[in-house]
Amino acid sequence: MMAKISYVFLILLVSVESSMQQVVPVGSVYCLTGTRCQWQAIPCPEECPYPLTMNKACYVDCDSPTCSSQCRQRRPNCQGIGSACYDPRFIGGDGIVFYFHGKKDQTFSLVSDTNLQLNARFIGHRPTGRSRDNTWIQALGILFNSQSFTMEATRAETWDDQIDHLIFSHNGNEIEIPQYSMSTWYSEANDTKVERISSKNSVSVTLKGGVEIMVNVVPITKEEDRIHRYMLPSDDCFAHLEVQFRFSGLSPKVEGVLGRTYQPNFANPAKPGVAMPVVGGEDKYRTTSLLSADCKLCIFAPGSDRDDRESSLATNQYVTLDCTRGVSTGSGHGIVCKK
Repeated sequence: MMAKISYVFLILLVSVESSMQQVVPVGSVYCLTGTRCQWQAIPCPEECPYPLTMNKACYVDCDSPTCSSQCRQRRPNCQGIGSACYDPRFIGGDGIVFYFHGKKDQTFSLVSDTNLQLNARFIGHRPTGRSRDNTWIQALGILFNSQSFTMEATRAETWDDQIDHLIFSHNGNEIEIPQYSMSTWYSEANDTKVERISSKNSVSVTLKGGVEIMVNVVPITKEEDRIHRYMLPSDDCFAHLEVQFRFSGLSPKVEGVLGRTYQPNFANPAKPGVAMPVVGGEDKYRTTSLLSADCKLCIFAPGSDRDDRESSLATNQYVTLDCTRGVSTGSGHGIVCKK
Protein backbone atom coordinates (compact mmCIF):
# COMPACT_ATOMS: atom_id res chain seq x y z
CA MET A 1 0.00 0.00 0.00
CA MET A 2 1.40 3.39 -0.98
CA ALA A 3 1.89 5.89 1.79
CA LYS A 4 -0.31 8.95 1.67
CA ILE A 5 1.63 12.16 1.06
CA SER A 6 0.64 15.25 3.00
CA TYR A 7 1.20 18.59 1.28
CA VAL A 8 1.89 21.79 3.21
CA PHE A 9 1.95 25.08 1.30
CA LEU A 10 3.86 28.01 2.78
CA ILE A 11 3.96 31.51 1.35
CA LEU A 12 6.12 34.41 2.43
CA LEU A 13 4.16 37.63 2.05
CA VAL A 14 6.38 40.71 1.89
CA SER A 15 5.03 44.22 2.48
CA VAL A 16 6.52 47.65 3.25
CA GLU A 17 5.65 47.41 6.93
CA SER A 18 6.40 43.78 7.75
CA SER A 19 7.01 40.23 6.64
CA MET A 20 4.90 37.27 7.67
CA GLN A 21 4.29 33.66 6.80
CA GLN A 22 0.86 32.60 5.65
CA VAL A 23 -0.41 29.08 5.17
CA VAL A 24 -2.23 28.63 1.87
CA PRO A 25 -4.82 25.87 1.48
CA VAL A 26 -3.82 22.76 -0.42
CA GLY A 27 -4.42 23.18 -4.13
CA SER A 28 -4.41 26.97 -4.12
CA VAL A 29 -2.33 29.81 -5.52
CA TYR A 30 -1.84 33.00 -3.51
CA CYS A 31 -2.01 36.31 -5.39
CA LEU A 32 0.51 38.99 -4.48
CA THR A 33 -0.27 42.48 -3.31
CA GLY A 34 -0.80 44.96 -6.12
CA THR A 35 -2.96 42.63 -8.20
CA ARG A 36 -6.74 42.73 -8.53
CA CYS A 37 -7.02 39.49 -6.54
CA GLN A 38 -4.41 40.43 -3.93
CA TRP A 39 -4.32 38.47 -0.66
CA GLN A 40 -6.62 35.78 -2.03
CA ALA A 41 -5.84 32.06 -2.10
CA ILE A 42 -7.46 30.90 -5.35
CA PRO A 43 -8.27 27.17 -5.53
CA CYS A 44 -7.08 25.12 -8.48
CA PRO A 45 -9.36 22.87 -10.56
CA GLU A 46 -9.82 19.27 -9.43
CA GLU A 47 -8.13 17.89 -12.57
CA CYS A 48 -4.81 19.57 -11.63
CA PRO A 49 -5.09 20.36 -7.93
CA TYR A 50 -1.52 21.07 -6.90
CA PRO A 51 1.60 19.32 -8.16
CA LEU A 52 2.86 20.60 -11.49
CA THR A 53 2.45 17.50 -13.64
CA MET A 54 4.07 16.61 -16.93
CA ASN A 55 1.00 17.43 -18.98
CA LYS A 56 -1.13 19.85 -16.97
CA ALA A 57 -0.66 22.81 -14.66
CA CYS A 58 -2.83 25.14 -12.62
CA TYR A 59 -2.84 28.69 -13.98
CA VAL A 60 -4.25 31.66 -12.10
CA ASP A 61 -4.98 35.11 -13.50
CA CYS A 62 -4.42 37.37 -10.50
CA ASP A 63 -5.77 40.39 -12.39
CA SER A 64 -9.02 38.77 -13.51
CA PRO A 65 -12.29 40.23 -12.21
CA THR A 66 -13.40 36.68 -11.39
CA CYS A 67 -10.17 35.69 -9.57
CA SER A 68 -10.40 32.20 -11.01
CA SER A 69 -8.05 29.43 -12.09
CA GLN A 70 -7.87 27.07 -15.03
CA CYS A 71 -6.21 23.76 -15.82
CA ARG A 72 -4.05 24.04 -18.92
CA GLN A 73 -2.05 21.61 -20.98
CA ARG A 74 1.73 22.01 -20.80
CA ARG A 75 2.46 20.17 -24.05
CA PRO A 76 1.30 21.35 -27.49
CA ASN A 77 -2.23 20.35 -28.38
CA CYS A 78 -2.21 19.85 -32.14
CA GLN A 79 -6.01 20.13 -32.14
CA GLY A 80 -6.02 23.44 -30.30
CA ILE A 81 -6.04 27.08 -31.37
CA GLY A 82 -2.60 28.49 -32.13
CA SER A 83 -1.07 25.11 -33.02
CA ALA A 84 1.29 24.27 -35.87
CA CYS A 85 1.97 20.56 -36.35
CA TYR A 86 2.45 17.95 -39.03
CA ASP A 87 3.31 19.19 -42.54
CA PRO A 88 2.49 21.91 -41.33
CA ARG A 89 -1.13 22.09 -40.27
CA PHE A 90 -2.22 25.26 -38.47
CA ILE A 91 -5.24 26.12 -36.38
CA GLY A 92 -5.67 29.87 -36.43
CA GLY A 93 -6.88 32.29 -33.80
CA ASP A 94 -10.26 32.04 -35.51
CA GLY A 95 -10.34 28.26 -34.92
CA ILE A 96 -10.10 27.42 -38.63
CA VAL A 97 -7.75 24.64 -39.80
CA PHE A 98 -5.46 25.39 -42.73
CA TYR A 99 -2.20 24.17 -44.28
CA PHE A 100 0.70 26.34 -45.31
CA HIS A 101 3.38 24.42 -47.18
CA GLY A 102 5.98 27.11 -47.79
CA LYS A 103 9.24 25.73 -49.20
CA LYS A 104 12.05 23.65 -47.75
CA ASP A 105 15.14 25.43 -46.46
CA GLN A 106 13.34 28.78 -46.35
CA THR A 107 11.97 30.90 -43.50
CA PHE A 108 8.55 32.48 -43.15
CA SER A 109 6.95 34.91 -40.73
CA LEU A 110 4.37 33.15 -38.57
CA VAL A 111 3.63 36.29 -36.55
CA SER A 112 4.66 39.89 -37.16
CA ASP A 113 3.49 42.61 -34.80
CA THR A 114 5.10 45.89 -33.77
CA ASN A 115 6.92 44.36 -30.78
CA LEU A 116 7.03 40.69 -31.76
CA GLN A 117 8.46 38.91 -34.79
CA LEU A 118 8.18 35.11 -34.87
CA ASN A 119 9.63 33.20 -37.82
CA ALA A 120 9.82 29.54 -38.73
CA ARG A 121 12.40 27.72 -40.81
CA PHE A 122 11.07 24.83 -42.85
CA ILE A 123 12.77 21.59 -43.78
CA GLY A 124 11.33 19.33 -46.41
CA HIS A 125 11.56 16.72 -49.11
CA ARG A 126 10.14 16.56 -52.62
CA PRO A 127 9.59 13.03 -53.93
CA THR A 128 10.34 12.40 -57.57
CA GLY A 129 7.45 13.45 -59.76
CA ARG A 130 5.77 15.66 -57.14
CA SER A 131 4.98 19.33 -57.76
CA ARG A 132 5.72 20.64 -54.27
CA ASP A 133 7.80 20.02 -51.16
CA ASN A 134 6.53 18.19 -48.13
CA THR A 135 7.60 20.54 -45.34
CA TRP A 136 7.87 20.67 -41.56
CA ILE A 137 8.86 23.35 -39.04
CA GLN A 138 12.46 22.75 -37.97
CA ALA A 139 13.26 25.97 -36.07
CA LEU A 140 11.71 29.09 -34.56
CA GLY A 141 13.33 32.52 -34.39
CA ILE A 142 11.88 35.32 -32.24
CA LEU A 143 12.63 39.04 -32.03
CA PHE A 144 11.19 41.00 -29.08
CA ASN A 145 12.24 43.83 -26.74
CA SER A 146 15.52 44.29 -28.66
CA GLN A 147 16.35 40.66 -27.96
CA SER A 148 16.45 37.48 -30.00
CA PHE A 149 15.72 33.85 -29.18
CA THR A 150 15.93 30.70 -31.29
CA MET A 151 15.18 27.02 -30.84
CA GLU A 152 15.92 24.29 -33.33
CA ALA A 153 15.39 20.58 -33.81
CA THR A 154 18.69 18.97 -34.72
CA ARG A 155 19.01 16.62 -37.67
CA ALA A 156 18.94 12.88 -36.96
CA GLU A 157 19.36 9.91 -39.26
CA THR A 158 17.27 7.72 -36.97
CA TRP A 159 15.17 8.75 -33.99
CA ASP A 160 16.31 8.02 -30.46
CA ASP A 161 14.08 9.48 -27.75
CA GLN A 162 16.94 9.13 -25.24
CA ILE A 163 18.78 11.90 -27.10
CA ASP A 164 17.76 15.52 -26.75
CA HIS A 165 17.25 17.08 -30.19
CA LEU A 166 16.73 20.70 -29.07
CA ILE A 167 19.23 23.55 -29.14
CA PHE A 168 18.61 27.12 -27.99
CA SER A 169 20.20 30.53 -28.32
CA HIS A 170 19.53 33.90 -26.69
CA ASN A 171 20.95 37.08 -28.23
CA GLY A 172 23.23 34.97 -30.39
CA ASN A 173 24.65 32.90 -27.52
CA GLU A 174 23.87 29.21 -27.18
CA ILE A 175 22.26 28.38 -23.84
CA GLU A 176 22.42 25.13 -21.91
CA ILE A 177 19.42 23.76 -20.04
CA PRO A 178 20.07 20.74 -17.80
CA GLN A 179 18.37 17.62 -19.11
CA TYR A 180 15.95 16.82 -16.35
CA SER A 181 12.24 17.45 -16.06
CA MET A 182 11.29 20.94 -14.84
CA SER A 183 14.83 22.35 -15.21
CA THR A 184 14.50 26.05 -16.00
CA TRP A 185 16.57 28.80 -17.62
CA TYR A 186 15.88 32.53 -17.21
CA SER A 187 17.37 35.44 -19.12
CA GLU A 188 19.26 38.09 -17.16
CA ALA A 189 16.29 40.45 -17.47
CA ASN A 190 14.01 37.66 -16.24
CA ASP A 191 11.70 38.21 -19.22
CA THR A 192 12.49 34.97 -21.04
CA LYS A 193 11.91 31.58 -19.46
CA VAL A 194 12.58 28.12 -20.88
CA GLU A 195 11.42 25.10 -18.89
CA ARG A 196 11.83 21.45 -19.76
CA ILE A 197 8.52 19.62 -19.53
CA SER A 198 10.39 16.34 -19.80
CA SER A 199 14.11 15.70 -19.64
CA LYS A 200 14.39 15.69 -23.43
CA ASN A 201 12.59 17.06 -26.50
CA SER A 202 9.75 18.92 -24.77
CA VAL A 203 9.84 22.49 -23.43
CA SER A 204 7.71 25.49 -22.60
CA VAL A 205 9.02 28.94 -23.56
CA THR A 206 7.56 32.12 -22.09
CA LEU A 207 8.33 35.65 -23.24
CA LYS A 208 6.95 38.01 -20.64
CA GLY A 209 4.00 39.98 -21.92
CA GLY A 210 4.13 38.44 -25.38
CA VAL A 211 3.82 34.74 -26.03
CA GLU A 212 3.94 31.32 -24.45
CA ILE A 213 5.14 28.48 -26.68
CA MET A 214 4.77 24.77 -26.00
CA VAL A 215 7.14 22.64 -28.06
CA ASN A 216 7.75 18.96 -28.80
CA VAL A 217 10.41 17.54 -31.10
CA VAL A 218 9.13 14.55 -33.05
CA PRO A 219 10.33 12.51 -36.06
CA ILE A 220 8.51 11.32 -39.15
CA THR A 221 7.81 7.70 -38.34
CA LYS A 222 8.00 4.90 -40.88
CA GLU A 223 4.25 4.48 -40.59
CA GLU A 224 3.65 8.17 -41.36
CA ASP A 225 6.06 7.91 -44.26
CA ARG A 226 4.11 4.94 -45.63
CA ILE A 227 0.65 6.46 -45.14
CA HIS A 228 1.47 9.87 -46.60
CA ARG A 229 3.91 8.56 -49.20
CA TYR A 230 6.58 11.07 -48.27
CA MET A 231 9.26 8.75 -49.70
CA LEU A 232 11.84 10.05 -47.23
CA PRO A 233 15.50 9.13 -47.64
CA SER A 234 16.82 6.45 -45.29
CA ASP A 235 19.41 8.75 -43.67
CA ASP A 236 17.05 11.41 -42.26
CA CYS A 237 14.00 11.04 -40.00
CA PHE A 238 13.17 14.77 -40.42
CA ALA A 239 13.01 15.66 -36.73
CA HIS A 240 10.76 18.72 -36.47
CA LEU A 241 8.76 20.86 -34.06
CA GLU A 242 5.17 20.49 -32.95
CA VAL A 243 4.21 23.84 -31.43
CA GLN A 244 1.30 25.64 -29.88
CA PHE A 245 1.30 29.36 -29.20
CA ARG A 246 -0.62 31.44 -26.69
CA PHE A 247 -0.38 35.16 -27.42
CA SER A 248 -1.20 38.20 -25.32
CA GLY A 249 -1.55 41.80 -26.40
CA LEU A 250 -1.49 41.31 -30.16
CA SER A 251 -2.55 44.38 -32.09
CA PRO A 252 -5.52 44.29 -34.49
CA LYS A 253 -3.06 44.72 -37.37
CA VAL A 254 -0.93 41.68 -36.52
CA GLU A 255 0.39 39.89 -39.60
CA GLY A 256 2.02 36.57 -40.50
CA VAL A 257 0.91 33.15 -41.68
CA LEU A 258 -0.65 32.49 -38.27
CA GLY A 259 -0.77 36.00 -36.84
CA ARG A 260 -3.26 37.36 -39.38
CA THR A 261 -5.86 34.85 -38.13
CA TYR A 262 -5.93 36.83 -34.86
CA GLN A 263 -7.08 40.00 -36.62
CA PRO A 264 -10.62 40.86 -35.42
CA ASN A 265 -12.12 40.92 -38.93
CA PHE A 266 -9.90 38.41 -40.71
CA ALA A 267 -11.60 36.43 -43.49
CA ASN A 268 -9.75 33.11 -43.65
CA PRO A 269 -9.21 32.00 -47.27
CA ALA A 270 -9.19 28.31 -46.25
CA LYS A 271 -12.02 26.60 -48.10
CA PRO A 272 -14.52 24.91 -45.76
CA GLY A 273 -15.22 21.23 -46.35
CA VAL A 274 -11.87 20.58 -48.04
CA ALA A 275 -9.78 17.76 -46.57
CA MET A 276 -6.56 19.81 -46.75
CA PRO A 277 -7.42 23.52 -47.08
CA VAL A 278 -4.14 25.02 -48.30
CA VAL A 279 -3.56 28.77 -48.12
CA GLY A 280 -0.77 30.60 -49.91
CA GLY A 281 1.20 33.68 -49.08
CA GLU A 282 4.76 32.43 -49.49
CA ASP A 283 5.73 35.59 -51.35
CA LYS A 284 4.19 37.83 -48.67
CA TYR A 285 5.69 36.15 -45.60
CA ARG A 286 9.11 34.90 -46.72
CA THR A 287 12.01 36.32 -44.69
CA THR A 288 15.70 36.23 -45.55
CA SER A 289 16.72 34.57 -42.28
CA LEU A 290 15.39 33.10 -39.06
CA LEU A 291 15.96 36.39 -37.24
CA SER A 292 14.91 38.96 -39.81
CA ALA A 293 11.69 40.94 -40.20
CA ASP A 294 11.91 41.78 -43.88
CA CYS A 295 8.90 40.01 -45.36
CA LYS A 296 6.60 42.12 -47.52
CA LEU A 297 3.88 42.32 -44.87
CA CYS A 298 6.07 42.34 -41.75
CA ILE A 299 5.25 45.21 -39.36
CA PHE A 300 7.83 44.56 -36.61
CA ALA A 301 8.99 47.92 -35.21
CA PRO A 302 10.73 47.46 -31.83
CA GLY A 303 10.32 50.27 -29.34
CA SER A 304 7.13 51.62 -30.88
CA ASP A 305 4.50 53.05 -28.57
CA ARG A 306 1.72 50.56 -27.87
CA ASP A 307 -0.17 52.57 -25.26
CA ASP A 308 -2.78 53.90 -27.65
CA ARG A 309 -3.38 50.63 -29.51
CA GLU A 310 -6.40 48.47 -29.14
CA SER A 311 -5.68 44.87 -28.25
CA SER A 312 -7.45 41.99 -29.97
CA LEU A 313 -6.62 39.70 -27.06
CA ALA A 314 -6.67 40.18 -23.31
CA THR A 315 -3.23 40.78 -21.86
CA ASN A 316 -3.66 38.35 -19.00
CA GLN A 317 -0.60 37.24 -17.06
CA TYR A 318 -0.63 33.83 -15.49
CA VAL A 319 1.21 32.19 -12.67
CA THR A 320 2.08 28.52 -12.55
CA LEU A 321 1.45 26.49 -9.46
CA ASP A 322 4.76 24.66 -9.31
CA CYS A 323 5.13 22.31 -6.37
CA THR A 324 8.36 20.76 -7.57
CA ARG A 325 11.06 23.34 -6.91
CA GLY A 326 10.27 25.48 -3.90
CA VAL A 327 8.84 28.96 -3.60
CA SER A 328 9.21 31.28 -6.57
CA THR A 329 7.47 34.38 -7.84
CA GLY A 330 6.59 33.17 -11.33
CA SER A 331 5.57 36.14 -13.39
CA GLY A 332 5.27 38.39 -10.35
CA HIS A 333 1.49 38.25 -10.02
CA GLY A 334 1.29 35.30 -7.68
CA ILE A 335 3.44 32.95 -5.68
CA VAL A 336 3.79 29.23 -6.17
CA CYS A 337 4.64 26.78 -3.50
CA LYS A 338 6.42 23.61 -2.51
CA LYS A 339 5.02 20.32 -1.29
